[in-house]
Amino acid sequence: MSTMHGKRKVIRYLMLVTIVMICGLSARSFSSFLPLWINLYLGDILWGLMIFFLFGLLFRAKSTRVVAAGALIFSYAVEISQLYHSYWIDSLRHTSIGGLVLGYGFLWSDLISYTLGIGFGLLIERRLN
Repeated sequence: MSTMHGKRKVIRYLMLVTIVMICGLSARSFSSFLPLWINLYLGDILWGLMIFFLFGLLFRAKSTRVVAAGALIFSYAVEISQLYHSYWIDSLRHTSIGGLVLGYGFLWSDLISYTLGIGFGLLIERRLN
């Protein structure tokens, strides 16, 4: 059901990661055109989707289930790390890339959004293969 046969294609997954990154970065530019409830969660859903595709790219021969589990664990770990505040990590979070990767503050809704994004990744991967 959720197993992957063969290896994922590098070019395909690089394109998927790039498309999701562009959509995620563009979401803020178009936020005034979107309803508030979409603005609140879209970025985090896309972040989860991007992590799924990155894990698929890095672990090309692993099953979809393993990729999804790894992406969930990684995403949840990043979110939980936001409960920890120290000068060094908060300094990283205040850089552009650090803020995008590490986030700023823990939110339960982010865990749900990451799960949805990774779930969409599962569905997309199923359709592609």
